[in-house]
Amino acid sequence: MKQHAVAALDAARAAHETPAADALLDDVVTRLAAESRRGLTGVLNGTGILLHTNLGRAPLARAALDAIVETAGGASNVEYDLETGTRGSRYDRLGALLRAATGAEDALVVNNCAAAVLLVLDTLARGVDGSPREVIVARSQLIEIGGGFRLPDVLARSGATLIEVGATNKVRIDDYARALSPRTALLFRAHPSNYRIEGFTEDVSAAELVALGRRAGIPVAEDLGSGALTDLREYGLPHERTAREAVADGIDLVAFSGDKLLGGPQAGIVVGRTAPIRRMRANPLLRALRVGTPTLAALGATLRLHLEPASREQIPFYRMLAAPVDALRARAETIRQRLATIDLRIEPVEGYAGGGTLPLAPVASIALAWRPGDGRVDAASARLRCGTPPLVARVDGERVLIDLRTIPPERDGDLTAALEAAR
Repeated sequence: MKQHAVAALDAARAAHETPAADALLDDVVTRLAAESRRGLTGVLNGTGILLHTNLGRAPLARAALDAIVETAGGASNVEYDLETGTRGSRYDRLGALLRAATGAEDALVVNNCAAAVLLVLDTLARGVDGSPREVIVARSQLIEIGGGFRLPDVLARSGATLIEVGATNKVRIDDYARALSPRTALLFRAHPSNYRIEGFTEDVSAAELVALGRRAGIPVAEDLGSGALTDLREYGLPHERTAREAVADGIDLVAFSGDKLLGGPQAGIVVGRTAPIRRMRANPLLRALRVGTPTLAALGATLRLHLEPASREQIPFYRMLAAPVDALRARAETIRQRLATIDLRIEPVEGYAGGGTLPLAPVASIALAWRPGDGRVDAASARLRCGTPPLVARVDGERVLIDLRTIPPERDGDLTAALEAAR
C-alpha cells in the first residue's frame, strides 16, 4: 500500500500537479488493482476453449481440490510407509491407479510431459559410459508445440543423437529399418499436437514399429501428448488415441500429460514396462523433476474418478464436454433477462477442446454476444478482463462473445455481475 501511495505522489510531482485527495486515492486504488492482476488470480474463461493453455488448462475436480487440502494442509505419508514405519517412495503412491487406468506394468509421475520425455531419453539414449546413442524419429513428428517446446531440442538436451527418417509427408517401416545401427537406443513416436499433415501421406503404425523394435531388440517410446484415458467419441469428438491403446500396442514407454485430456493437475506421466521404468527411477535426474504432495493428491483423486465411469463428469473438462446445447441456451436466456438494459444476444458458436489436441474438431456451444453501446469492443473486452473476477472473452467483429460452455453454471452470478460492471 505504502509503495503505491508514494508512486502516486511521485507521478503527481512529475506532472507538476497538486492532485485532490480523491484523485490521489483513485490513483492508489488503480495501482493496487493492477498489482493484483499481475499476481495469480482466478478468472472466468469465456473463450470456448475448454483446455486453454494460457488460463491454466484443466480446471480441477472438487475431489482433487479436497484431496489437496486434506494432504497438503498438514503432514502426509508422501515418503513414509505406514505399514513398516520406514521411509517410503512418493513414486509408489499412484502406481496402482495408473496401472488400472492404462493396463501398464508400471508407472512414474514427474512434473510435466516435457520432463517425462526428457527423462525417457536421458535414461535410455545414453551408453553406460555416458556417450550419446541414437534415437530414430520420423521427420513428420519433429514438432514444436506451445512455449517453444521443440522435440529436436529436447533430444539434443538429453544427449541423444537424432536420426530423422522418411519424408515430411511419408514415412515407411523400411525407413526405420534402414536407419538401425549398433548405436540405436530407441525408436520414438510423437503426437502431432495441434499440427496435421493431410493429403498425400503415409505413416507407420504403432504395431509395425513395435514389431521392428522386437526383432531388433530396441525399445519403443511414444509421446502421447494430451493423454486421453477415455474414448472421446462418447462426447461427439473424433477418436483420440488413449494411453491404454498405446500400452496394448506393445509400446515400452508411453508419456502423456496430466493436465489436458486427463483433466488433472500439471504432471508428466510415464507408463509401460517395469524394466525401463525401474531404470528411470534410478536416474539422478529424477530428483530434479519430481512432484510434490499437492500434485500427487490431485492426480490420484482425478484417476479415481476416471476409474468410475459414472463419476467421470465430476471432472470439469468432461462436464463441459457433456453440457447439452439446450442447457447452455437456457442459461444464456436467464442471464440476458437479468441484464435487459445491455445489448446481449444469444448466438450459436463453436468452441474447441484446446490443450494441443483435436485442433480441427469444433464443439457446438452457445455464447452471449455483447454489442457495447459505444461500439468499442476492444475496450469493452478489456473492462471485462480488468473486472472482479476477470472475465476473458473473445472479440468477433462488433461483438464480444462469451461462450457459456467454459463457464461453470455455478458462476453465472459472477458472470452477470462482471457484465453489469463493464457495460
